[in-house]
Amino acid sequence: MSPVRCWTVDAFTDRPFGGNPAAVCWLETERETAWMQAVAAEMNLSETAFVRPLEDGYELRWFTPTMEVDLCGHATLATSHALFSNNLVTVDLLRFQTRSGVLTCRRTGDMLELDFPAAPPTTIPVTEELQRALGLPVIQAGTSKYYQLAVLESAAAVRACQPDYRQMQELPTLGVIITAAADDLEFDIVSRFFAPAMGVNEDPVCGSAHCVLAPFWAAKLGKTELHAYQASARGGILQLSLKGDRVALRGHAVTVWQGSLLH
Repeated sequence: MSPVRCWTVDAFTDRPFGGNPAAVCWLETERETAWMQAVAAEMNLSETAFVRPLEDGYELRWFTPTMEVDLCGHATLATSHALFSNNLVTVDLLRFQTRSGVLTCRRTGDMLELDFPAAPPTTIPVTEELQRALGLPVIQAGTSKYYQLAVLESAAAVRACQPDYRQMQELPTLGVIITAAADDLEFDIVSRFFAPAMGVNEDPVCGSAHCVLAPFWAAKLGKTELHAYQASARGGILQLSLKGDRVALRGHAVTVWQGSLLH
């Protein structure tokens, strides 16, 4: 079997070793799901993307080290960057067939822009279980299609949070977003994202989490254009635009490694 071209791309950052790393694998032919999951476990990043050309666009699938997921922003940005920067495409708009329907990515100047579905959260009661898992008071809680949302009292609380991942796995959700208004004039909001149920304790920068954050904060702040910072150890920057039931997520990406998968 021919070697598979691969890249590691840091997404939502303009510098190497920042943002969120994703592995991207370019497939010339269809491969088995079990093989993809084994590769993702081998890569051991929060996400590994597998992209394959189709007659109308590309098939795109995303895997954590333990499971396939329905939506992943940073790995889609990373995939788009890999295709554009290695001259594998001749267009400025990419169409991906995914488990979340057709998603697109376009070049906008020196940035890439994803078109993703918005996932506005529904308000739910703040539970003791959620507060124990986070170890901090929660001001407001919500739930979306994929994740729970916890609003904390300050950006400092978001940065200081040291969750109990074992307790978090008991919550009825794939992941928990914590967020607050920014305390830096450069940004509108800050957040972090935890997903131990998906084999990722803390995801450095999560695009799909911002599909929840964009409609939530747009309603709260009365603005549809938001500048977001994900306050992980690596850090990540996203420009968000809420457009009805869609969210545009803009960011940079940097390739840090390339090679071939031999098996």
